Amino acid sequence: MPSELPIGSRVVMRYALPPGHSHPMTDVIGILEGLEPFVVVRSASGAVVEVEPERVHALKAIPARTARKSEIRSLELASADGWPGVEHEWIDGWLARYGHGFTGRANSATPLGHPGTIGSLDDPSSGSTLARLRAWYGERGLPLRSLIPDRLADVPPGWNVSDDVIVMAADIETLAIPEGLLSTTVADHPDPYWLNLYRYRGSALPGRAVDVLESVRGGSLGFGRIDAADSTLLAVARGSVTFAPDGRTWVGLTAVEVAKAHRRRGIGTSICSDMISWGREHGATHACLQVATGNEGALAMYRGIGFRAHHRYRYATAPVDK
Repeated sequence: MPSELPIGSRVVMRYALPPGHSHPMTDVIGILEGLEPFVVVRSASGAVVEVEPERVHALKAIPARTARKSEIRSLELASADGWPGVEHEWIDGWLARYGHGFTGRANSATPLGHPGTIGSLDDPSSGSTLARLRAWYGERGLPLRSLIPDRLADVPPGWNVSDDVIVMAADIETLAIPEGLLSTTVADHPDPYWLNLYRYRGSALPGRAVDVLESVRGGSLGFGRIDAADSTLLAVARGSVTFAPDGRTWVGLTAVEVAKAHRRRGIGTSICSDMISWGREHGATHACLQVATGNEGALAMYRGIGFRAHHRYRYATAPVDK
């Protein structure tokens, strides 16, 4: 049965059962992993259904399942371990991170504690969660900034909201990972050339950014690079392998940069694919990354590999305490 559905789509497949079953047809909902020589669908339980195309009566795309709150929290905890900053502390269910002011994620507090343990940011009284977090960041010369994932907490009234971010995720087995396009070398640390190519929001890295880039909690780090035949550095990317409470092992992609003169040639797809493969070699079962909502080029590239939106988060900065 021919189909234009892309691999990685969430689908419902109705197919005929072999003779001898109590009913002639059945359905399966899951991720489309193949169309030839068999139509392959992996269900949410991990079971793989392979059916000859002639037995498929219907194959339709369906909306992606909304991530549960527990799944959002679990993925965010793994991501936090992959980008923990240089200091971190739990304060009333909020994970406070500090990273010399480099990047929002490494310098914000996020509500990742167990349900019922997360303190409110609406109470300004002495000794409140708000006061404790203000003091923690104040000691480090920063304002209180929070990272609020979907459905885990509300943005307090009067706070300045910015930087809406899409968290994309996928089971590695469902990704369309090209192989052999370009050679990616992965090292344990970034060298000066790697650091020189990577731009954060279009600017060169501040002096202590390397401390944040080289930080991981309870996992593995890899710094990938693609070099041309003449040793020109074409692209860099950072991968972290960390562990989520729900048993999944994630490879998180960050710091992806392609040299300006070499963009739109598939190099970004190549280095991301190789870093995912590196993560799988280090035990990762799933992959994730973060993309600003307005970055249409990156969103299209990651969707092409097979990533789908998992949830969103936004930043909220506390008003000045007068």
